[in-house]
Amino acid sequence: MRRAFRMTNRRRKALFGFAFVSPWIAGFLLFTMYPMAYSAFLSFQDVKITPTGVKTHFVGWDNYKYAFFNDPTLLAKFLAYLREMALNVPVIVVFALIIALLINQKIRFRGAFRTVFFLPVIITSGPVINELLGQGATTIPNIEQYGMFAMIEDTLSPAIADPVLYLFRQIILVLWFSGVQILVFLAGLQKVDRALYEAARIDGASAWESFWKVTLPVLKPLVLVNVIYTVVYLSTFALNEVIVTIRNNMFSTFTGFGYATAIAWLYFLLICVVLIIWTALIGRQKN
Repeated sequence: MRRAFRMTNRRRKALFGFAFVSPWIAGFLLFTMYPMAYSAFLSFQDVKITPTGVKTHFVGWDNYKYAFFNDPTLLAKFLAYLREMALNVPVIVVFALIIALLINQKIRFRGAFRTVFFLPVIITSGPVINELLGQGATTIPNIEQYGMFAMIEDTLSPAIADPVLYLFRQIILVLWFSGVQILVFLAGLQKVDRALYEAARIDGASAWESFWKVTLPVLKPLVLVNVIYTVVYLSTFALNEVIVTIRNNMFSTFTGFGYATAIAWLYFLLICVVLIIWTALIGRQKN
């Protein structure tokens, strides 16, 4: 009898837990899974939006074939996206780690510095960034006008010069995207047991050795969190070239909504591949 009562009590607790989780499950199914399933359906359709409603005609894999073999700009934009992930993600994460290490020191106005670095995350929307890009405010001042870009192009090979110039042109914009990552690293640093640093200092470890053997191993899970967040944030940013392409094709009379959803699914798979690669690289470093 006692065992049966325990099972009943366990089921009651399970029902209470399900009752609390069920609104989230309903919202996830309604606002995430259904739109994704419907967009997958539309990617195999020729979609026409008429005054009487949305009309679809099944075209099979034609939208995907057009994306791979007929669209002259899509592959170039996918390659540009991969370059952005390879260059911007490590720069943002490393910069966030450095700033978090500095802010974690016992300095005056530490809270003000946190606010300053997080403020761009709040105020920089798509139109704001677009205006700043148009005014050239996202590059390092005075570098281009003194011939630094031309010197880099003449000195280095194109394979090296192009990524370097890209970072110089976008460096301010890249650093603006580091506010959340700084807070994540800062939270992790404040959880590190100070006894570990004391033990390392007693063993004769320098500050550099303490960072590599104490701080970094503790922060490695947060490095993965920040990498995933950075990839997703940059991939879904409003001014991302692929996002702009999807939006333009949605309202195009030539390609239309069906082709736009096909590009979106290809882009989703590409993001998944990038996340898998970054996760594998960080996981290898952990081992």
